[in-house]
Order: sequence, then C-alpha cells, then structure tokens
Amino acid sequence: MTDVDGTLTDARRRLDPRALDAVRRLESGGIPVVLSTGNVLPISLALHRFLGLSGPIVAENGGIVYRREGGRDVVVHRADPRVARAAFRAVRRAGIPARRLFTDRWRETEVALEPGVSLAAVRRAVAGRRVTVESTGYAIHLMERGAGKLPALRFALGPLGLTPADCVVLGDGDNDVAMLRAAGFAVSFPSASPRARAAARYLTRSSFSGGFVEGLKAAHLLG
Repeated sequence: MTDVDGTLTDARRRLDPRALDAVRRLESGGIPVVLSTGNVLPISLALHRFLGLSGPIVAENGGIVYRREGGRDVVVHRADPRVARAAFRAVRRAGIPARRLFTDRWRETEVALEPGVSLAAVRRAVAGRRVTVESTGYAIHLMERGAGKLPALRFALGPLGLTPADCVVLGDGDNDVAMLRAAGFAVSFPSASPRARAAARYLTRSSFSGGFVEGLKAAHLLG
C-alpha cells in the first residue's frame, strides 16, 4: 500500500519513473498495489489505470474506496460531506482566509484546504464538531470523524482476505500515521513528517520516490 504525493513523486510532486517501474514490477510479480491518497478519485483512478494496478483505491483520505467487483466499477463513500462542508463554513466564519483546493470541484466526501493557513487555527475553529482535521503537507483535510485512511484500507482489503498487518505500507504524512502503525512492515522517509517517521519500522536514507524504491527493497519485495 502506498501514498502518492511525496512517495511515488519527487520533491516537486512529479511522478518518478523509478517508482512507477517498481510498482509495475510488483504487479507483474503478482503483488497487488493499493493506492491510498488524499487525492480525488478521478486523479487516483487515472494513475491506477495508467500503471495497470490491480489493488483497490483509497481516495480522499479514506472518504472513498474504489474497487473492481464482478467486472464492474464499485465506489463506496465512507464519509458524510455535509460534516466537512459545515466545518469549512465555521473556519471561514472564524475569519481564517482558508481556500479550497482547485480539485475540490471533484471532491465528494471531504474538504481540502490550501496549506497556507494555520493548522492550529483551523482546529480551534472546528473544535467540538464531528470532524477530523489532518495535514498532509500538501493540504489540510476536513473530514467526518471516524473516517480516514486506516478504516478505509481495512474495508478495501476485506474482500481480498487481507488486513493492514499483511501489507507493506509506505507513507510520508500525518494522515498516513495510523496505517503505518497497523502495517506488517511500515516505511517512511527523511522527507516525511516527524509523526510519520516515528511510526515507521524502516526509515529510508533517500527521500521521496527514491525512498519508495529503497523501502520496497528493504521489505524484500524488490531485488
């Protein structure tokens, strides 16, 4: 299971051919790859298809799970967007100049804010609400409490007869911490958040996508 931004990408958020080749090698060897990302489903699904992945997708920070089932596309929404939208209105009423990401026009279950505002101030503005606030380093996500990448990953893996403990998980953000802690083998990078680094079993020497390839080798998934 892998995050996308900062994991399959370099420091400028460009997809790294080395990471893409590694993912294709895993799939060719019969190891399904699961994308777990804060990105919206259209972006995640395009990447999934262009790479020829067979695993499910956890998108919108756990708000959406996508999988193929019986030859058809199945999309499951796991968070109530009304909770996030109400929280966003509270943030704006508090005078915080938060702006939604451009990709929010396709976002279905949460609200993602541009990262230039104070995370602490956003949390204060929504205190007492049924909402979780998480930072990825690329955005601040508002989502219904109880959602998140780990519950969605468990749900996505269920039909495969797997749990997070059966997986190698690679991630770099605070929103990856719960998954890293639940993983069978958890990898993070020097470029990751302090919490993600602390949650990992293996900390790579290289950052970003270089660390992704290094982590797969450390997990003995690549030669």
